Amino acid sequence: MKIAVPKERLSDELRVAASPDSIKKLSALGFDFAIEAGAGEGASFSDAALKEAGAEIVADAGSAIQGSDIVLKVRGPVDEAGDDLSQYSSSNILIASLSALGNTEAMEKLAATGVTAFAMELLPRITRAQSMDILSSQSNLAGYKAVLDAASELGRAYPMMMTAAGTIPPAKVFIMGVGVAGLQAIATAKRMGAVVTATDVRPATKEQVESLGGKFLEVDPEMEKDAQTEGGYAKEMPPEYFEKQKEVVAEHIKKQDVVITTALIPGRPAPVLVTEEMVASMPDGAVIVDLTVEAGGNCPLSELGETVKKDGVSIIGHANVPSRIAEDASQLFAKNLVNFITPLVDPETKSLNIDWEDEIIQGTLVCKDGKVVHPRLTGEGS
Repeated sequence: MKIAVPKERLSDELRVAASPDSIKKLSALGFDFAIEAGAGEGASFSDAALKEAGAEIVADAGSAIQGSDIVLKVRGPVDEAGDDLSQYSSSNILIASLSALGNTEAMEKLAATGVTAFAMELLPRITRAQSMDILSSQSNLAGYKAVLDAASELGRAYPMMMTAAGTIPPAKVFIMGVGVAGLQAIATAKRMGAVVTATDVRPATKEQVESLGGKFLEVDPEMEKDAQTEGGYAKEMPPEYFEKQKEVVAEHIKKQDVVITTALIPGRPAPVLVTEEMVASMPDGAVIVDLTVEAGGNCPLSELGETVKKDGVSIIGHANVPSRIAEDASQLFAKNLVNFITPLVDPETKSLNIDWEDEIIQGTLVCKDGKVVHPRLTGEGS
């Protein structure tokens, strides 16, 4: 069995879908690795280190993909990035983050190659899939990095400092959206000495916020009772909820030094949480980090890949934040893939034995036999 790892071709992508550790683990299951030269450089994995772990380094993506059983990528192949879709065929199984729900046309093109494709971002949120969850592993690092990005832009320190010249009060940090990224942002900001508050439509997150030393800002406890899907994702809330949220947040945000927004709804544009009026009310020198800018942004003033200033407030809209901490992000992403692939292999015959009825397989399978098959893309599921 052969695994191919092509180099990522999107300009903002420094991660790689394999690490020296993942190569060793999957090699023990019976896989050989062909990795395109330079694929790991952005994540500080040299060709020599990957070769030492057991991989063959090949000249280009085509040489890696040809004859492979499985192709591992961080981001799905797209023509616009320079990926050659003609290199893929029905003999390949592609495992990557495909952004499938927002790229129906791209999925049709991918399916036309005959490749069997799994979208890791669609992994069901069930207990046995937790170790495979790329959204959690990458969001965790994004939440951490967001706090550091804010610190580098903020013109003051996070912790309270008592000096001979006087006392510096602690910075006030407000986290909007308490998923994995938000929880890590809370923990990181607290460790750095900030006063942290947070809000989320899901009331179950209140205890999580408080357990990390933050204070939870409630909007409407009654409406928030039905704000979470069975899979643990946030639901789209009614218009009256957002009106009330604006009122509560507008008053709170006036006193905040840093606001980090993380609120996403799968398959939909990010909800607007920080309006232009709220930005104008914030203190001069305040910082907003919008981690949802790639999905339209929680703040309408955010610009993808840019840091802009408006009314004295810096608004950071970095693209692909996990890639800004590429070494650890690649390590975790590769480990997620190891945990996904391991159950697909028969340990005795060391061959692929995929259970197509398995909940995890059905939840992530996007393309098979030349067709897009995922229910949420074919209109058969919600």
